[in-house]
Amino acid sequence: MKLRLKLNTCIRVILIGMCAMTPNIWGQSVDYNSLGQSAASMIQGSGSQGSKTIPTPNQLFSMPMQYLFGFPEQVMFGVLNKACSLILASNIKNVFITPKAEKMYYQLRTPCKSINVPLQQPEELVNLPEFDVDKKVIMFLSGWATKGNESHIQELANAYNCRGDYNFVYLNVADTIETLYIWSSYNTAEIGNLVADSLRKFTETVPVENIHLIGLSFGAHVVGAVGRKYKELTGQSLPRITGLDPANPCFNKGQAVSSLSRDDAAFVDIIHTNPGALGKADSLGHVDFYVGGKGAIQPGCLQFSCSHLRSVDYYIESVYPGNEGNFMAKRCDSMQSFNGGLCDGPDHPMGYSTPLDAEGDHYLNVNLQRPYGINAPANAMDHSSHCGLCSS
Repeated sequence: MKLRLKLNTCIRVILIGMCAMTPNIWGQSVDYNSLGQSAASMIQGSGSQGSKTIPTPNQLFSMPMQYLFGFPEQVMFGVLNKACSLILASNIKNVFITPKAEKMYYQLRTPCKSINVPLQQPEELVNLPEFDVDKKVIMFLSGWATKGNESHIQELANAYNCRGDYNFVYLNVADTIETLYIWSSYNTAEIGNLVADSLRKFTETVPVENIHLIGLSFGAHVVGAVGRKYKELTGQSLPRITGLDPANPCFNKGQAVSSLSRDDAAFVDIIHTNPGALGKADSLGHVDFYVGGKGAIQPGCLQFSCSHLRSVDYYIESVYPGNEGNFMAKRCDSMQSFNGGLCDGPDHPMGYSTPLDAEGDHYLNVNLQRPYGINAPANAMDHSSHCGLCSS
């Protein structure tokens, strides 16, 4: 029987290597690029015996995601990014788990209900009595390994339901983003194709100008793929896509996986809260907001994961009525220039009310805790305790 070890060995070597290095990195300055290069050497060397076969998709699919966790996050994502680059550069396609539209669905979230509709039947969503075809539609896709029951999804739904003039729809793409991260990243284009085809049918009834896609982390790149494919299918651009700290690992320039970009919609706005670590540091949209600058840690956070998720926390705060101007930013060339008062031009709000003509890199500061917006009123979060929630 042929050995099926090459890629499996790659993954194991990465993880074992991280285990071995872990005791030596706490409290020390580590060159993560060099660490990634070392891992790359191990990966490339692992196939030197000539084995060309790899695990089946089912074998890889069954690997628990938790296998990746438990390591210092800088190490995990630095090595993961390098491994992703190597594997994607190998142009191996037949082992990646194929997304299936029949496993994906829209979830309309009202104050009192969550109603699932198959992705392949968007007309059912439009025909729901709880769906108002005259209202704008927010479609939100969260990050890698989310299952739909995370608190930030419900909080964002509550904030939009509080405003009262939106249909909030959570895009659940099922296990296509719950597989090994590298596999999930490789699937972004195919997931985008499936969602875009459904959205094409959806906009036969709902005006396209009423649709706003929002993606968090990995989900930001998926909604970018949706925007690209939708334009290819219809000749029209979606009006707005918002990327909340678009994921960094595996989304590298010049490689097989494309990131969210300003070409994916008529207007693309980005909120960066963990640039260069879990989030992309590059300017991706028409307007990019760098909260606290291009450092990786947000005020009040100690870890990358906390900083990464602050992007959605800030956005949620901005959605509640009265908070539209909580996060005022200015176009600038650096945080140092911003803090030194050296930036000209008007202030622009970050988040819900970002104007569709804003351009360039913008900088702003935030508070350590809620309300996060420097310009927030004292009662900025009062709505969150009752508005948009079910009263029955």
